[in-house]
Formats: sequence, structure tokens, C-alpha cells
Amino acid sequence: MTNSFNRLTTIAALDIGSSKVCCVIARISRDQKISIAGYGYNAAKGIKNGLITDIKQATFSVCDAVETAEQKASERINRIIVNVSGSKIGSSIRRSVINLNKSKPVSENDIKKVIEKGINKINVENNELIHCLPTGYRLDFGEETNDPRNLFGENLSVDMLLGMVPEINYRNLKTVLDNAHLEIAEKALSAYASGLACLVDDEKELGATVVDIGGGITGITTFRHGHPVYFSAIRVGSDNITRDIAWGLTTSTSHAERLKTLHGCAFITSQDEEETINVYPVGEEDDSLIRQVPKSKLIAIIASRVEEIFEKVNQKLEEQGLKDVKNHRVVLTGGGAHLIGIRDVAAMILDKQVRLGRPHSIANILDMSSCPRLQSPEFSTVIGLLLFVLNYTEKKPAKIISKPAGGGIAGRIIGWLKQNF
Repeated sequence: MTNSFNRLTTIAALDIGSSKVCCVIARISRDQKISIAGYGYNAAKGIKNGLITDIKQATFSVCDAVETAEQKASERINRIIVNVSGSKIGSSIRRSVINLNKSKPVSENDIKKVIEKGINKINVENNELIHCLPTGYRLDFGEETNDPRNLFGENLSVDMLLGMVPEINYRNLKTVLDNAHLEIAEKALSAYASGLACLVDDEKELGATVVDIGGGITGITTFRHGHPVYFSAIRVGSDNITRDIAWGLTTSTSHAERLKTLHGCAFITSQDEEETINVYPVGEEDDSLIRQVPKSKLIAIIASRVEEIFEKVNQKLEEQGLKDVKNHRVVLTGGGAHLIGIRDVAAMILDKQVRLGRPHSIANILDMSSCPRLQSPEFSTVIGLLLFVLNYTEKKPAKIISKPAGGGIAGRIIGWLKQNF
């Protein structure tokens, strides 16, 4: 059957994390509304700190999640939008300037020209270019504007935000997807995708930083004036807390995770000194061997690692000159954001307003209530990847990625993603 955007277009998003792998299959209607058709997720294997450590195990994890989503959606997919993670995410700003005809206002052609001049300068040696975003235009180096069309000036400049990861890390990710017979239609950094799912328009405009606490990586993306201006990550996440508990209480990793979920908190209270919790020694499940330890010991282990996470986030904000900007908000998301009290600790250390971000009440996604599990913080990235399709504004050098086929949203989606009819 011939592809037609008058019919529903099937798209698929794949979030490959250190703790879980999740695939969501959705359909986009002509009026750009997304309806979830099916999803699947399972524990991640062969992935650590956002990097592939075992190709075979990682491939199995991806295949299991995709097959579950396919069964629920009654669709077969072979192209996906995928997240990219890791501790070595980097970003930089490149500025491009062109002279204007002072007797004529800025045209669409001028905008294309200044962007093309900017991307032709890009050199990402030994890195894979994930994002290349225009982050604001200026006339005569004055105030930033998102739309300079029909304004007059002597020159037009644009700042291009580049998001990159080491090429060798990306190559391992692509190998896993090749083995799973999946083609990469597009890719996005995890915390950027999460921001698309969690932030409201006012936060993007006034300034907010998304802190996406995953299993092995905490991703960071800062938004300002309606678009991202900074990408980064730190090599610590909620799995580090679990391992700290296992080591500190001499118990198994699975039991440590259970203790964190049932009794965990980001700060100690006076009541914690009086309560006790049951701890199984490593390799033992016999109730007669249970040890009782003060709950405060568990909380102290957790609190130490949580404080480290936000101290490192604070360093990133300081590098961007945002540490002392009081009206700059922080939005926590990711699986690690579930921890009781983590928002309060973040607000104290970062000295900012902090809220929990989850992908719900999104205008473009129809009836999220039918998929309540996907409204949890740990699914912010995969839902954001779907929104990434609708918000795509990137221009990349042809030598790095071919230009999307067709024009407009319909052309982009049909060019990137296979329709399954």
C-alpha cells in the first residue's frame, strides 16, 4: 500500500539505559497527534554507565523489549528513534555570521544561508554528532531572537549548539542495533528527550535544567529561551546507590535494590535511629540468618551518594554560570527520581526550586491515561523521543547524515520512519 500521511504513520522509540531497555510503538495522525500502540521493557543486560559492555547481552535486551512492543501493537518495525547516553557527552556552541542587504528584511533564504555557513565549519573528529541545533539568532550582535524574519539589520548571526559523544561508543551502540536488525532513523541525547517530555513551555523559555537520574548515568540538559543550550552527563546514578548498599550492608545486589525501594530515603530523620530493617547476608536466604541493622545505617549510605550526585550537578551548573541564578529551575526525572526526599536534598544543595518531572498531560500524545506505567519518570526519555520527531529543527552536515526526504512534518516522518500497513 502506498504511504500516505492521510493515514496513520507508525513510529518507534527505543530507550537503551543502564537499568532497563524500553521500546514504544506509536502512530502519528495527520494533525500530529500521537497514540501509543504498544510498549515493552525489560532489565538491561550488557550495558553499564550508558555504554555497551557486552554486545550479545545488549542485543538480547533490545530484541526482547522490541518484540514485546511489537506483539502489543500488532506491528513489525525495523526503524527506530534511539537515545544516546554515556558519561562523555559533550556540547559546544559555534557561531556563524553573514552580512545582510540593509535595504531588505531578513528572509527565509538568509536564515538558511547563515545556518549552512555554520554547519560547514563543523569538525567533530573522533566524535559522533548527535545534535546540531540553532539556539537563537541575533541582528548586529544585539538581543537574541527566535525568529529574525522581516527584521532589518547589517548582519545576522546564529549560535549552533552541538551535542556529541565519542565515535567509538556510538559505534558499539549501532552494532547492537544492527544485530537486532534495527535501523537508526534518528537519535537524541537522553536528557534532551526527557526535557521534551517533562518541561512546560514557560520552563523552557525562562530557564530550567533537566537532571535525568538513570541507572548508571545522570544526564543534564539546560534549556533557555525555548531551546536547549547545554548538554552534559555525570558517571553516577541510582545503580551506584544500590551497589553502595550491597557493599555497606554486605548483602546481595538484588536485596540491596529491594531495601532501597522499600526503606530508602535521601536524608536521615530522628525516627530512623530507632527503627531496624532486616538484611540477608550475601548468598543466604535463610530467615534464621537475617541480621537487623538500624534503618539510619541504610539511609546514611544512600544520602552520601545522593549528595555526591547533586554536588556534581552543581559543578556543571557553575561551569555554565547558572549556580547563582535563583530563578533557574531544576526538574528531576529518570528512575532515580523516585527516591523519597531526593527533591528536598536537590533543592538544598542546588539552592533552586526543584520539582519532579514525569511525562504526563502532553498535548501531542492522546490518552496517556491508557498507559499509566509510561507516565512514570523512568519513561521520560522514551516518550520524549516520540516528541523529538514532532520538534525536529536540526540541520546537520550532509557528510555526517543525509538530509531528510520531503518537506514539512509529513515529509520528515515519512522519510525517516517506515509505515507498517
